[in-house]
Amino acid sequence: MVTGGAGFLGSHLCERLLNEGYDVLCIDNFYSGTKDNVAHLMGNPHFELMRHDVTFPLYAEVDEIYNLACPASPVHYQRDPVQTTKTNVHGAINMLGLAKRTKAKILQASTSEVYGDPEVHPQQESYWGHVNPIGIRSCYDEGKRCAETLFFDYHRQHNLDIKVIRIFNTYGPRMCPNDGRVVSNFIVQALQGEDITIYGDGSQTRSFCYVDDLIEGLVRMMASPHKITGPFNMGDPIEFTIRELAETVLKMVGGKSKQVCMPLPQDDPKQRQPDISSAKQHLDWQPRFTLESGLEKTIDYFKKKSKLVNAFDHLPK
Repeated sequence: MVTGGAGFLGSHLCERLLNEGYDVLCIDNFYSGTKDNVAHLMGNPHFELMRHDVTFPLYAEVDEIYNLACPASPVHYQRDPVQTTKTNVHGAINMLGLAKRTKAKILQASTSEVYGDPEVHPQQESYWGHVNPIGIRSCYDEGKRCAETLFFDYHRQHNLDIKVIRIFNTYGPRMCPNDGRVVSNFIVQALQGEDITIYGDGSQTRSFCYVDDLIEGLVRMMASPHKITGPFNMGDPIEFTIRELAETVLKMVGGKSKQVCMPLPQDDPKQRQPDISSAKQHLDWQPRFTLESGLEKTIDYFKKKSKLVNAFDHLPK
């Protein structure tokens, strides 16, 4: 079972699991996920799609649960911050309850945001983080931190087979074009010939992992022995400034877009770089895609999506 299965990451995970011969139950309330992301899977007899909000209990017979349900971009999770916290906390409680009843393995898709605006660089799993508990990002950051607490308490108290991974910036096809995330933002703006919006001076850093690499990590984590719980960082350890990313996208897309600086949002992290030593050691996992090779696939996706939209522009509204 994949919660948030119609989202960006979830849809790729559903596809991968089906290709490996699994029966997949995809759960989504379509707040930020879309049916379009899984439309190509609907004819597969081993795929089932259910509209459900994980803040409510779910009763199903499953043997593995990937808990990916939660809007992951500030544009989406700040729109309804109370619901974001509920999705993280109530959602974790409900999915852990389901795992306990069915004796299923359960994997929590946590986030690098548990480190907040880190004062340790690069970030190791032993770092407790530097998070504002009452800021505009707190519904997501603290919600994910609370979910990790619940997972490890269920593991200690009920011997539940848990897996926790902390996802760093991931990109690729099926990203939402208007969710405000930096990769999709830059690509869409460049393709449309608009100015590239850089928040701050562009010196803040991120590490960008292509979606196929991340999905490989999720699958390996789920297949790991009971004693391996994580949390493990998953992301690309190669660090780029936001300005370097903008320049790379502009070079690959072409056009005459200019870079325009805007004020930095509240609590936006100044640096992000995962230490992936644990994932390397225990899962033999590390990213394979370079930034350029991943961006090439992502740009192609947005080009095709743009052409499809433009093809219908002449039709009466």
